[in-house]
Amino acid sequence: MKQLNFLRATFLSVVGVLGAFDVLAATQGEGGAQEGKGFDVAARSDRSDRGFGDSAVEMTMVLRNAAGQESSRSMSFTTLEMPDESVGDKSLVLFSIPRDIEGTALLSHAKILDPDDQWLYLPALKRVKRISSRNKSGPFVGSEFAFEDFTASELNKFSYKYLREEPCGELQCDVVERYPRYENSGYTRQISWVDTTDYQIRKIEFYDRRDSLLKELKFEDYRKYDGKYWRAHRMAMKNLQTNKSTDLVYGEYKFGVGLTDKDFVKGRLSRLR
Repeated sequence: MKQLNFLRATFLSVVGVLGAFDVLAATQGEGGAQEGKGFDVAARSDRSDRGFGDSAVEMTMVLRNAAGQESSRSMSFTTLEMPDESVGDKSLVLFSIPRDIEGTALLSHAKILDPDDQWLYLPALKRVKRISSRNKSGPFVGSEFAFEDFTASELNKFSYKYLREEPCGELQCDVVERYPRYENSGYTRQISWVDTTDYQIRKIEFYDRRDSLLKELKFEDYRKYDGKYWRAHRMAMKNLQTNKSTDLVYGEYKFGVGLTDKDFVKGRLSRLR
């Protein structure tokens, strides 16, 4: 009888352990599915606009302080797309107005897991300053955009987790949490809303290093070029901790303007006007 009781207890213990493994496997499977779906949503959005080659656009930066007072700057923004997803795109921002910052330029070579290469040209000092990886969370020319916000948001720079689907204005959106895989990001995580119709990002929330909600970026006035390339013509970034904000208002995009790698080298920055 004691032997039977012992065998029965052993059997129940084994069943319990196996049950625990089943629960663990199910939990891990669910987590893996959320990660996989999150990546799929992000990949679909990223790849929906690939193949444009290069682009150029004129834009206005509107800065507002907490009291609502405004100042504005004019600049151009050019991008060179890298056809390989394992290599980041290159971009150049060049300011033209007001006069005291005319010629100021930011050159960015986006990477995947390595630190992005960024150089800032300051005409008043007549020198090119390399932005270190530890300083990329700092504000770009006094705006609510950080230096790291001005590099291409490459697909493989993040890991992903699918959260839910919900309405976003007149559309439905997939809500995806993404975590920077690169070092020295100013954000612990970001939550993005991607519409299920055109697969474009409609909003991103940024959480600081203390995991507190820091900023909110809204993408507005989307327009479609050449029947396939979507571009937001207004990006509104609001700092929810300071109540300051910065809007980027874009003109008409031009694609296939003939840009090459030579247009995105550090040596050209001091000669741009």
